[in-house]
Amino acid sequence: MKVSRRTLLKITGFSVAAVAIAPKMALAARNSLRSLRTGVQPGNKTRLVIETSMRPSYMLSYPENRLIISLANTAANQSLSPSLASGTLISSVSQTQVGDRLQIAANLRKPVGQIPKNQIMVLEPNGDYGYRLVLDFAAGTAPARTATAAASTGTKTAPAHKYVIVIDAGHGGKDPGCIGKGGTREKDIVLAVAKKLRTKLDAAGFKTYMTRSDDRYLKLAQRAEIGEQRKADLFLSLHANANPSRAMKGFSIYTLSEKASDEEAKKLAESENAADRIGVSDFSDFEKDIRVALSALQQHALAEMSEEYANGCSRAFRSGGIEAQPGPGVRHAPFAVLRCAVPSALIELGHLSNAAEERLLKSDNHQNKLVNAIVKSVKNYNFDV
Repeated sequence: MKVSRRTLLKITGFSVAAVAIAPKMALAARNSLRSLRTGVQPGNKTRLVIETSMRPSYMLSYPENRLIISLANTAANQSLSPSLASGTLISSVSQTQVGDRLQIAANLRKPVGQIPKNQIMVLEPNGDYGYRLVLDFAAGTAPARTATAAASTGTKTAPAHKYVIVIDAGHGGKDPGCIGKGGTREKDIVLAVAKKLRTKLDAAGFKTYMTRSDDRYLKLAQRAEIGEQRKADLFLSLHANANPSRAMKGFSIYTLSEKASDEEAKKLAESENAADRIGVSDFSDFEKDIRVALSALQQHALAEMSEEYANGCSRAFRSGGIEAQPGPGVRHAPFAVLRCAVPSALIELGHLSNAAEERLLKSDNHQNKLVNAIVKSVKNYNFDV
């Protein structure tokens, strides 16, 4: 039986046992390309088969006379020679590594429309074959517009199913978060952005909830629990950063991992997690409970899905002209607020410790710019895999 990663997150009852018997898995193991081949199917359809070592997580786009398959967390294999059958719509296939994503471009002799979901299959390993992403398609009248293209032209594309997004405005109440030189408080900035984000996501056809809609203090456990209680498809925690260097600026995006990707990520996680120690004494219990509640398989699925969203969000910020903090586009650290059974990311919108960026973060124009980038990243995220 084929079980999607998102279905895996909804399975309950076996989690505690699975923790005891499942092997310890890396949170984001690297997929690899094993083979590329084409063939002809009945009805004059072209079949493209992409074989990988692990279950592929993919996105499709349809630029003119090309089909682009983007595989998350996958390494290219340039030594691989595609096996191309005659009589298909595909004239050539190429690979391009874009960060953690592998883009496979199929050059087409004729344009194709958007491939129906019932013509896309992910086959389980069988004999000498690994996982196979199978695409069947025929020539169409015109290439379908991608979500990215629709967003750039201002066209609203509501999802067929109302996916649930939980927006977490960090800090609040007695915890102001970091404070800029001009007195700007993190808790106020992220709440303002969160409210604008909720309005735009609701207008785009998503079902949106906020962990807080006013100036109140919430424990990190409560924030994570809200994501689970609302059965969120995506949990986004918004923050603003501070750095000892006043020159440091730019956004950064984080996902959950047991080990920080770098020293700066470690310090940031420690700083954000410390917010839960303001007047409370049960912080350590939450981490232990979550570890017991999540199986190794669920953790693996969550890590992959979170990583895919975070990479897409980083691209949306950059394409929106928003400056990135120097270093990796996506980082990893043990943030307590992300310890929930929901794909999640923590977005640092910028640095309040930088005077110029503090002024930007206070402005409506820049807040709208940030919101538009996040909305674009949510629209482009593949919720169904």
